Amino acid sequence: MSIAERKERQRAERYELILSAARELAEAEGWDAVTTRRLADLINYSQPVLYSHFKGKADIMAAVAMRGFEELAARLAMEMANVAGAPDVLRNVCAAYLDFARSRPVVYEAMFVLPTGIKFASEETPPALRAAFAAMVAALGPDRQEPVFLAEVLWSALHGLVVLMQSERIPAAGAEARLNILVRKFSRD
Repeated sequence: MSIAERKERQRAERYELILSAARELAEAEGWDAVTTRRLADLINYSQPVLYSHFKGKADIMAAVAMRGFEELAARLAMEMANVAGAPDVLRNVCAAYLDFARSRPVVYEAMFVLPTGIKFASEETPPALRAAFAAMVAALGPDRQEPVFLAEVLWSALHGLVVLMQSERIPAAGAEARLNILVRKFSRD
């Protein structure tokens, strides 16, 4: 392995270490606790090393969010493939979305709640976010009127459920019933 290849591998490993430390710190103490100084201390590198990878905390959160979009897109695509053509595709995709948010609350927060500069519904929308949205559109089924708007409303409803449950404004105990109602409202009659 050449020196350049080794340095590039080390750089990639540091990048992953920074993201992992940021996510773990946010899971333990919330995103407010994530600072470049704390991260530098946690990973035993100087702040300038962090700044050689990221401009600041917002860039770190955006990188965590991008990984989240990739994971969400993969989960939704897998769900689409598992139940393609089945009558409960929409329910399974919606359930996968809710499960992702429930199992990755800090990542979900970086993706959809905190400001990151990631562009939604534009030419600059990252491919992983486009793929997740495309899965939502596809789950609604073919030949739907205004499928993009319908998928946006569905996504908004799912996001609302996530935020209200995570903030404990509605009890988690009714999640299944709410999901069933939502799917019925968006299913073809």
